[in-house]
Amino acid sequence: MKKSILYIVSLIFVLSIQQGFSQDDNISPERKKAIDSLALEKVRDLSTYISIIGNKETPFSEANRVMDRAEELFVEDAEIGVSSLSREEINNYKVREYFNRLIQLSYDRVTIRWYNIHYISDLERQPDGRYVGVVTVYQRFEGVSDDGLNYRDTTKKDITIYVEKKKTQIRGRIVEFWDVLLGDIRVTETTT
Repeated sequence: MKKSILYIVSLIFVLSIQQGFSQDDNISPERKKAIDSLALEKVRDLSTYISIIGNKETPFSEANRVMDRAEELFVEDAEIGVSSLSREEINNYKVREYFNRLIQLSYDRVTIRWYNIHYISDLERQPDGRYVGVVTVYQRFEGVSDDGLNYRDTTKKDITIYVEKKKTQIRGRIVEFWDVLLGDIRVTETTT
């Protein structure tokens, strides 16, 4: 509930700073700071959602509800990379498929923690008017089974961030605002 309120307040903040858009849709430094903050908040939300979905004590109905919320953070057709210390290839899955696979892991206990979340590339304007940047996270994964199966790794992941202008109607008035969506999550390194 607290996260929902924080998200709504963040969205209202981004809506409130939408005033003063220039004709060429450049992002002012103040607006960019607010957008960066919202992007990092969405990445942190995703981290929380993944922890809940992967937790074996989470009831299936709750995990499904959280998956729905998590999917709303992404652009259409985004993929999430998965790696393992036991293989060289990296598999990429559509967001919902990734979440479903996470629920089905054969461990009795799963702990997933993201840390050191930060931008590695500044937002750059694209020909289609959107801005694109990259956020890096480190993910610590631990799976433990009662029969002695234990697996741990740390994965460095790059998350593409899309910032685009959207419109909504508030009290009969069309209002433009910048929104942040997550794109592909690519594995760049997996270590013990």
